[in-house]
Amino acid sequence: MERFTISLDDALAQAFDRWIAERAYANRSEAVRDLLRAELERAHQDSDAALHCVASLSYVYNHHERDLAERLTALQHAHHDLTVASMHAHLDHEHCLETVLLRGPARAVRSLADALCAQRGVHHGKLNLISVEVEAAADAHGAPGHGPAMHAAAAPDRPGGAAAHTHAPPPAEAPHAHAQLPHLHLRPLR
Repeated sequence: MERFTISLDDALAQAFDRWIAERAYANRSEAVRDLLRAELERAHQDSDAALHCVASLSYVYNHHERDLAERLTALQHAHHDLTVASMHAHLDHEHCLETVLLRGPARAVRSLADALCAQRGVHHGKLNLISVEVEAAADAHGAPGHGPAMHAAAAPDRPGGAAAHTHAPPPAEAPHAHAQLPHLHLRPLR
């Protein structure tokens, strides 16, 4: 691990220490590493170098808005190649919170998120996008019928280094050419 020293004026150092305490960081180094990772990820995404991503889109909407729920669902179905799952929660008599998990080319994911959030009656839309590296892979499991799957790379601190898996069963009939997802390994950028 490489070390470096930074100098901060007293007021900035005190504000930083309060920020660290509020977020329960063990030390300044962990906080600085997270800030650097976040800024480097933001710069990476802004550069259009982020080709693929996983993302979470959350928004609040008024379910009394005419045909809004149907329009949101139709957009997700029209982009089934990007939409992994969604969760819906009732907040009150008029408002719902929906969270949609997305994956795919970053530009397409952003475009879908923008389209969903631009619907009349949608409020407070927020996209959390994480760039990933994509590697095409042969079926490494050797199991017959393993089918299309997405694999998230194992975190280095995961016991035994086991990879986390989420598997989507192959559709009975693929109505679109892109319905069969390739077997991919997604590795979060470090």
